[in-house]
Amino acid sequence: MPAAATSALVTAARTSGRGVAAFNVITLEHAEAVVTAAEQTGLPVVLQLSENAVKFHAGRVRPVLAGAAAIAGDALVPVALHLDHVQDEDLLRAGVAAGVSSVMFDAAALPYQANVSATARITKWAHSRGVWVEAELGEVGGKDGAHAPGVRTDPAEAAAFTAATGVDALAVAVGSSHAMTERTARPDLDLIARLRAAVDIPLVLHGSSGVPDPELRRAVAAGMTKINIGTALNVAYTSAVRDRLTADPSLVDPRRYLATAREAMTATAAHLLRVVAS
Repeated sequence: MPAAATSALVTAARTSGRGVAAFNVITLEHAEAVVTAAEQTGLPVVLQLSENAVKFHAGRVRPVLAGAAAIAGDALVPVALHLDHVQDEDLLRAGVAAGVSSVMFDAAALPYQANVSATARITKWAHSRGVWVEAELGEVGGKDGAHAPGVRTDPAEAAAFTAATGVDALAVAVGSSHAMTERTARPDLDLIARLRAAVDIPLVLHGSSGVPDPELRRAVAAGMTKINIGTALNVAYTSAVRDRLTADPSLVDPRRYLATAREAMTATAAHLLRVVAS
């Protein structure tokens, strides 16, 4: 089937009171693992490529998106393609031209009014091309400066921001952090509920790899819909490769240890797909 639209997957999840998992992919093995997991569980999924991942691929967005699109097109379940944390507007336009159905435009490092202005302009451009837009306010932890840990999104400011920009989804800071390798985050469930009541668009949880399963379920029940997951896949990938090479230092064929890594990521993704959808 052709790639699904992120808007359709998120809308369906929100309507049913469930979450939809969005996995950050870096390599072809990431994308293969996530889609295999989605097929195993019978659940829809979003494959998302960050600006940092594009930089890893020499700044070329079309080849890696073409690979992800081919995998999505062969999938037995709905799979959407999304650009994540894009600050470079040229990259955003290139990604849309390459076929993504949605983008996360990240202007959170800018002062509030500049964020509003830039996000509103990009949203108008994207909507004219049928592209769904996610944005960020009340910065998510785990990065320096604008993404300082401990920041929380104010519901009134979130309502004003969404009204001024016209975005389709909002990433909010509620206690999770990017790049966590331990699952110790505890999202503020009361804040999530207040944000859900304040804005009439889907809420997005970034940094979900650091949130334990029970807390992820509670966060979805409180009002989060799109659940972004990246580091959990990388932990599974790297751990599997490290263990495989330690067990057999003579290995030189990458297919043998990357297959192990792909299997580990598939298991992780399948588990988290079930948690988010429950």
